[in-house]
Amino acid sequence: MLVIFGGLPGSGKTTISRALATRLGAVHVRVDTIEQAIRSSGDPSHDIGPAGYVVAYGIAQDNPTLGRPVVADSVNPLTITREAWLAVAARSGVIAAEVEVICSDKTEHRRRAETRKTDVEGLVKPTWQQIVEHVYEDWGPRPIVVDTAARGVPEIVDALIVRLGN
Repeated sequence: MLVIFGGLPGSGKTTISRALATRLGAVHVRVDTIEQAIRSSGDPSHDIGPAGYVVAYGIAQDNPTLGRPVVADSVNPLTITREAWLAVAARSGVIAAEVEVICSDKTEHRRRAETRKTDVEGLVKPTWQQIVEHVYEDWGPRPIVVDTAARGVPEIVDALIVRLGN
């Protein structure tokens, strides 16, 4: 199985995706970590473009052959990135589940965005203004939507486990 997470920065997707990966015994593939490693390997002013996602797709595709589910964690803002994740699942011969993480309470979302600490050395978190202005295309009817303003992590993960059939 490939569980494909997406959501705006500060919505809670990394917290939820890590907790789900732990419960499933899955590999957690985080695009932020990959992108920062790429930045750290060269010119930090250089735009890495799609490189972080492309590397993540490769890592995600390798692990199902080992019998490990994969939880992919990224903003995943564009239809093209979402389609690429689905293609990874198809090439790997595994089921894909898309999960969009939202925080419907904008005051809470802003508080989280402005107070969270980075856990990836060197990673600069976006400002609230950058989050609000982020290009983020509508997912349409496909994803499972979880609202981190409405429920806590254990409850969300329990519900996801049921929805994913694990």
